[in-house]
Amino acid sequence: MALILRHAQPAEGLRWVRGAFALYARRPMGFTAMFAAFLMLVLLAAVLPLLGPVLMLMSLPLLGLGFMIAARAARGGEPVHPGCFVEPLRAAAPRRNALLLLCGLYAFGTALVMWLSDWVDAGSFERLQEMLAKGEAAQAEVDALLADPRLTWGLIVRFGLAACLSVPFWHAPPLVYWQGQGVGQSLFSSTLALWRCRGAFVVYALAWAGVVLAFGAVAALLFSLLGARQLAGMAAMPAALIFSTVFYVSLLFTYEGCFSDSAAAPAAG
Repeated sequence: MALILRHAQPAEGLRWVRGAFALYARRPMGFTAMFAAFLMLVLLAAVLPLLGPVLMLMSLPLLGLGFMIAARAARGGEPVHPGCFVEPLRAAAPRRNALLLLCGLYAFGTALVMWLSDWVDAGSFERLQEMLAKGEAAQAEVDALLADPRLTWGLIVRFGLAACLSVPFWHAPPLVYWQGQGVGQSLFSSTLALWRCRGAFVVYALAWAGVVLAFGAVAALLFSLLGARQLAGMAAMPAALIFSTVFYVSLLFTYEGCFSDSAAAPAAG
């Protein structure tokens, strides 16, 4: 089938998020188990010196593609399980090799972004993470570090370049796996799709921000009324797990909102 690049309307971005929550509700345990399994693999990879971080970065494109495969399976009434992550590696050799090359390019690009960010902030972001993780730093030290302009510029570079890197890789894995596009063509098609549907992606991002803020406000109000504000942080952990899982489920809706074939209308939500 010929692949058609759509021009998604801004309102579709909201339907992508809403459709993802509805699909997640069909297989909540299966989708959550997939994300939990990925987190376990990340923890195991962190133990490996040098090779572990590289494998972790390379796995991120396959993470999104695995969830897209699982989302299609759930929509068709089929089971959802962590084995969906392995499906792309069972593809024909040309597509599998292209996917592995995409993973390598993504890992290299992410490492480059991290290196540039560390160079700009002179390691201040890493020091801030260490202080917050240990919980032993005096508030004056943290405030002094937050006031450092190098940290501010480092954060701008870090998140700005990371956002730019995500654009060509957003749809590239499914375009390789399902459409058989080459690496260069898939990166270009993904970039063009996100630019053409930028209004829908702005609404999509705002919708996710609204979901997170609304949960935070409701949780804070509820635990405040119960007189147990300290438990709000505990509620945030399972919520973050669910929201992260639903986000990856929503990737299928963004893909089908940007592309369709000549024989079928897209499923936008």
